[in-house]
Amino acid sequence: MDMTTALAISAAGMSAQTTRLRVISENLANQDTTGSDPNAAPYRRKTVTFRDRFDARLGVPMVEVASIGTDSTPFPKRFDPSHPAADAQGYVRLPNVNPFVEMMDMRSAERSYSANLAVMQAARDMLTRTIGLLQ
Repeated sequence: MDMTTALAISAAGMSAQTTRLRVISENLANQDTTGSDPNAAPYRRKTVTFRDRFDARLGVPMVEVASIGTDSTPFPKRFDPSHPAADAQGYVRLPNVNPFVEMMDMRSAERSYSANLAVMQAARDMLTRTIGLLQ
């Protein structure tokens, strides 16, 4: 495997993790977004799905975002009859975002991004040393 292939694989991984971090930050930003009336749905957590894609030009598999979907877990409810989105029984449907899960996902995405960045830095250093030897 040459250095440009290693750089391309790492760049694809960083791009996928960037999308994942963007979706996680959107989930965290909307963790308290309820509907404005009893019929309006609260924010539904988004999820990211990855897939392998074979890059014919480089001859290697690469990761990419397959889709950004929604989490189908039920909405938790909280008793708050004064809320505008409360139903007839006084319950408000809340977003299905768990900040602890989001923080764990964020940490995992950050580590994956950092690992890909380290590979890119190592490849760059090897290229720089090779060029230095040729001079």
